[in-house]
Amino acid sequence: MIDRRTAQQCGKADYGWLQARYTFSFGHYFDPELLGYASLRVLNQEVFAPGGALQPRTYPKVDVLNLILQGAAEYRDSEGRYVQAQAGEAILLATQPGVSYSEHNLSQEHALTRMQLWLDACPQQENAPVQRLKLADCQRYRLIASPDGSDDSLQLRQQVWIHQVILQPGEDYSLPLNGSRAYLQSIHGSLTATTPSQQQAILSCGDGAFLRDEQRITLTATSPVRALMIDLPV
Repeated sequence: MIDRRTAQQCGKADYGWLQARYTFSFGHYFDPELLGYASLRVLNQEVFAPGGALQPRTYPKVDVLNLILQGAAEYRDSEGRYVQAQAGEAILLATQPGVSYSEHNLSQEHALTRMQLWLDACPQQENAPVQRLKLADCQRYRLIASPDGSDDSLQLRQQVWIHQVILQPGEDYSLPLNGSRAYLQSIHGSLTATTPSQQQAILSCGDGAFLRDEQRITLTATSPVRALMIDLPV
């Protein structure tokens, strides 16, 4: 099964200093049928105005993955840790109960655009509080995060694999899936996703798709495309 969710169907917010698109229920946007998908709880794309910041807040026990798409960000926690990241980098925060976290756009002149995922963390597992990964913008395929940190990926506290695929028009890439559920997200560009049973979904910039009970997915670019495949066995 493959079921498209367009960018227009997502929740939206405009606070002036922050513009956001929410795939699942978040903040003021609530849909009882969209509280997450398997262990994926949040998938947001947000644009911070110059100098914009999210003030310190606590999280449930989740892994927070931030993909910096444009600009530069700084992350701080109440235990004194901080890290900065530029466009083309990924930051993984292994959040802890009782610890607060803030996020700042480092530029007073340019917007910060980033994609953020929350993934349920296994209660018994502890990883490094902060992990950082540089993503090559010319690399056709990259494993961004995985349960064991394989292939120099970020290590998650959950059985989840997050893949990035970058394709030019006419190129395709086939990915095996580990479990019964997955979520596909077009960061930019258009593509066709095809299952082994020849079901298809056509995604434009910002669109996503739910996958269920598929062992493999093939992505074919119709324009220059950057996409995430979030493999969610649990």
